[in-house]
This record gives sequence, C-alpha cells and structure tokens, in this order.
Amino acid sequence: ESEKKSSRASEKENHTKMADLSELLKEGTKEAHDRAENTQFVKDFLKGNIRKELFKLATTALYFTYSALEEEMERNKDHPAFAPLYFPMELHRKEALTKDMEYFFGEDWEEKVRCSEAAQKYVERIHYVGQNEPELLVAHAYTRYMGDLSGGQVLKKVAQRALKLPSTGEGTQFYLFENVDNAQQFKQLYRARMNALDLNLKTKERIVEEANRAFEYNM
Repeated sequence: ESEKKSSRASEKENHTKMADLSELLKEGTKEAHDRAENTQFVKDFLKGNIRKELFKLATTALYFTYSALEEEMERNKDHPAFAPLYFPMELHRKEALTKDMEYFFGEDWEEKVRCSEAAQKYVERIHYVGQNEPELLVAHAYTRYMGDLSGGQVLKKVAQRALKLPSTGEGTQFYLFENVDNAQQFKQLYRARMNALDLNLKTKERIVEEANRAFEYNM
C-alpha cells in the first residue's frame, strides 16, 4: 500500500514537473531553438565571420525589438500573468542598446536608422500581445532574455574580436548585464517565477506556441 502511495506521489510529481511552464517551454521550443542556432547569420557570427554593416543592422533590429518589448512589459508590470517576471534593473536592454546605437551611428543615430520590415512585424506582434493577450508576453521575454543570458557572453567576445571593438565595452553594451551577478542563478530564479504563475495548461500551451512564433520572428 505504501509503495502504491509513493508511486502515485512520484507520478503526480512528474506530471506537475511536466506541466511546469519552464519545462514545457524548453521541450516545446527545442526544434525552433536548434533552427535559430543554425541560421547562416548565427553560424557565421560564431566563427567570427561577420561584417560590421551586418552587425549594425542586427543591433538596430534589437533596438526596435527591445523598445517594444520593454514598453509592453512596463504596461503589464502589475498584470498577474506577468508581474513576477518584471525585472527592469536586471534585464532591460533598451538603455544599453541606445548606447550601442550611438557608438555605431553617432549622436544623430535616430535620424539615420529605420526599422526593417522583418523587425517591424516582430514589433507589431509584441505590441499586439502586450495590449490584447498579456499572458503571452512571457513567451517573448523568455525567448529573448534567457537567450541573452545564455549565449550573449560568447557573442560579445566574438564581436569584440571580429569587429575589433574596444575591450572597454563600447558597441557591446547590449551583452552586459551589470545587475546580474550570476547568470545561472538568475535564470533559475526566473524559471521558478515562471513556474509559479497561476496559469492553466491551455494557457501554458498557448505560451509555448507564442514562444515558437517568437523564435520565427528572431530568425
């Protein structure tokens, strides 16, 4: 009888773990994640084979993306489906990207750059989600920030070397998370907060779907 009980308990535990949003996202976006890592741009980038013009374009796209994302996070910072994941001090990138844009394009950078068509679609989706389905906002935050905390440090070094950027960080501020002491620990905290969100399975599945969509926009 006690064996039955413990086996039931562990089954329940497995089911709960499987229903953890962080697990569902990890499993449910595996393919998209692999595809994103194998795009030509990323492969070339990792080999240090990147032109400055292309890097500037990518930085511009990131600037518009994070401006939209952080505007919507700000809007939904008290929404129960997002509030526990609101970490402006630790995560927000717009300010860092503004410095990078200034470095690459000069002080009048805002007059020189425009949002590409691909980035514009991504931006519009983020605004739509933030204003109409804020429970899906976590998908966009997760896809971007967790990736930045994971691979960002490698990319920063590659960019500095390939583009001969200053080791003092000009042009790569985006990759610097000054208020995160330990990326691994912070990611654990973030996942725990995600798992504690009060969401039903249907909503979690929609979040996974939205995260896959976010990967497509990133590519």
